[in-house]
Amino acid sequence: MTVITNIEDLRVLAQKRVPRMFYDYADSGSWTEGTYRANESDFQKIKLRQRVAINMDNRSTESTMIGQKVAMPVALAPVGLTGMQHADGEIKAANAAKKFGVPFTLSTMSICSIEDVAKGTGNHPFWFQVYVIRDRGFIERLIERARAANCSALVLTLDLQIIGQRHKDLKNGLSAPPKPTLANLINLATKVRWGLGMLGTPRRGFGNIIGHVDGITDPSNLSAWTTQQFDPTLNWADVEWIKKRWGGKLILKGIQDVEDARLAVDSGADAIIVSNHGGRQLDGAESSIRALPAVVDAVGKDIEVHMDGGIRSGQDVLKAVALGAKGVYIGRSFIYGLGAMGEAGVTKALEIIHKEMDVTMALCGKTRIPQIDKSILLPGSYPT
Repeated sequence: MTVITNIEDLRVLAQKRVPRMFYDYADSGSWTEGTYRANESDFQKIKLRQRVAINMDNRSTESTMIGQKVAMPVALAPVGLTGMQHADGEIKAANAAKKFGVPFTLSTMSICSIEDVAKGTGNHPFWFQVYVIRDRGFIERLIERARAANCSALVLTLDLQIIGQRHKDLKNGLSAPPKPTLANLINLATKVRWGLGMLGTPRRGFGNIIGHVDGITDPSNLSAWTTQQFDPTLNWADVEWIKKRWGGKLILKGIQDVEDARLAVDSGADAIIVSNHGGRQLDGAESSIRALPAVVDAVGKDIEVHMDGGIRSGQDVLKAVALGAKGVYIGRSFIYGLGAMGEAGVTKALEIIHKEMDVTMALCGKTRIPQIDKSILLPGSYPT
């Protein structure tokens, strides 16, 4: 039996159990994947400052994100096709987050619908991610569905007006459900656990879209619709329109530039996420952890700043918090757990990150999240 001790162990197991096209969808970036790799490697360059002979008893990782109490400053990021990593994946991940005490964010491009997740979690509040698309009527209906499902925050993704070129997805012929090509059938035949799970659920298409858009009744005509619907004319007036339409907490995802961060403050959003979409959009963009300090310095007093991209450990979480993030989002880390072991795997990923945070806080001489600042980092090793 494999002993799981870190996120990398979960990744290796997920790669064995998840069909190649869906594993590659989650674990890849655009073009050369340079930004995708930098998101992770730039964390490793930041060194921690070990302290001794300091009372480290009674530690707590509790914090808040947009006013919501969290067991640690970590949320599950919105990830498309989560329900193709494991049967009913969004429901399982949301339940793991609920039990652990951290937010779960459902993607518009999920397999399980908003209503599925609400029912599957006993109507426990979760966050919902949305894009600006050409069909504004569909956006309005999505927002109403999110409100009816008791969603407590809306996460608006701003960096997907045009889809970045992801070579692995193109080569694998990514689709949900998988197209019955010879290569796919051969690969699927080796993923028995995954296949049995999928046979036991009716949720194999995009639940938030199929049946909710005129003319989209099955996956066969969905691809053309999504390609046409991402709106290249997205602007800050659209953000303000969504803020007014929603009326609740609004988080803007995809901010990398200081000027955009200032515009985000002016839009009336409650928080921003410093993010390059996991290195899946503009290859060659700066890593999220390197972009974070400048954004925090520019707007951190006016808006809550979060970040995502490259978080693979509890130490990464603390490094981001030290550089000014009020919270972070994990995408691949929980997806590896889900693909490896279902709901138990997501819980395991959260436990790993929490344990690493707790031990690292102690060895850096800190006992509470509000105490975490640049004093835990070795001068000269972190971006400024």
